[in-house]
Amino acid sequence: MIEVNNLSFTYPGGKKQAIRNLNFDIQHGEIFGFLGPSGAGKSTTQKILFGLLKGYEGRINIFGKELTDWGQEYFERIGVSFELPNHYLKLTALENLNYFRSLYSRQTNDPNDLLALVGLEEDANTLVGQFSKGMKMRLNFVRSLLHQPDLLFLDEPTTGLDPVNARNIKEIIMDRKQQGTTVFLTTHDMTVADELCDRVAFIVDGEIKVIDAPKALKLQYGERKVRVEYGLNSHMDECDFELDGLGHNEEFLRLIREQRIETIHTKESTLESIFIELTGRELE
Repeated sequence: MIEVNNLSFTYPGGKKQAIRNLNFDIQHGEIFGFLGPSGAGKSTTQKILFGLLKGYEGRINIFGKELTDWGQEYFERIGVSFELPNHYLKLTALENLNYFRSLYSRQTNDPNDLLALVGLEEDANTLVGQFSKGMKMRLNFVRSLLHQPDLLFLDEPTTGLDPVNARNIKEIIMDRKQQGTTVFLTTHDMTVADELCDRVAFIVDGEIKVIDAPKALKLQYGERKVRVEYGLNSHMDECDFELDGLGHNEEFLRLIREQRIETIHTKESTLESIFIELTGRELE
């Protein structure tokens, strides 16, 4: 779906490259995530790929064609949800969607159905200027789905949302994946990346440090141990055991036979801890 080779970009007047020699690909139907702190180059990369920033170095192939060879028909096939909502505040939610709907030549979804999808059906005729940030974010998200795009660019799609609405947005993204939509999302929220992404790229200071599946990263950098927590009431003890040969470990077998076990879990690393280990930076 997307092939990027040696992509670099410097903002006009800037002395330092915002991104340097990026190489990655995104497969059809994949959810691919850029994981990194603010200012890492996540949004810059997306803006180049959906045509907002020009003058880059390197090669970008999307839908089997060089990005620079695409005309206006490119925007019929992609959907974009920006990190910061951008709406016509003096129009209602429904009027906003109907306006953007009119810009596409391909078949579009019913705006009322999209508003209902994110719990905004009762606010369809409310001026967007009266919306909270979370409501604007949800409207921003469904606007990207209007024309049933083949490729979605989502920039921090759950920012500013309460847990219930964030969960709903993630479920919608997964549903679009099941329908064959390819998704390129950026986030600094490792939970979002872990739950949604088939693969993630760690990006810091404009450079990609590693690309792999979240599960593969956690297995590679986690400890091959299990931790058993046991005891009664407020008195809890814990003990770690090597995962290899666990079924023949007499101490482990004795413990689970004789003690009240509260939890048993692997000492799997989190994406955040792996990110810090590999980059020396925290997700901000």
